Amino acid sequence: MRKYIIIAITLLCISADWVRMPVFQDPNNSNSKIKATFIYNFTKYIDWPEKYKEGNFVIGVLGTTAFYNDLTALLTKKSVGKQTFEIKSYTGSESVSGVCHILFITAENSAQLPDVLKRMKGKSTLIVTEKTGMAKQGSGINFVVENNKQRFELNKTNIEKYNMKVSSTLASLAIAVE
Repeated sequence: MRKYIIIAITLLCISADWVRMPVFQDPNNSNSKIKATFIYNFTKYIDWPEKYKEGNFVIGVLGTTAFYNDLTALLTKKSVGKQTFEIKSYTGSESVSGVCHILFITAENSAQLPDVLKRMKGKSTLIVTEKTGMAKQGSGINFVVENNKQRFELNKTNIEKYNMKVSSTLASLAIAVE
């Protein structure tokens, strides 16, 4: 019975249009809180290999951004299954190392995507970007603003080649990119 309640609540949240949160007109708002919420929700709809389900769930942020603080504040008391979130900050692609479940690359650091892809080869890391065209260049998810609303593009092929599985629910909510 509890399982059905959880499924019903999940479907209610999805139907509440959480993927189309409005982008506020405040010029000082970088939408980092909205993106942090998206990142948290992505953890529920992407399945990592078994060996990635132990230890901390590591989210890296490549670049200096308010997003790091908002993500840390949001995830401080949350978890994925039995895994506690660990947020790491990276100044350059050369500093990205070890296990990283999700790596967020700021728009200012998007030129480092090719180097990051080389470093992540053979690892199950979801690469999330926020600059136009990045999903076609190798990231799995790319944030975009469409009709003044925060949305995301999803390149399922890029995610699956790193041995992760995307739920059909997440794929249906995304802007598909190949």
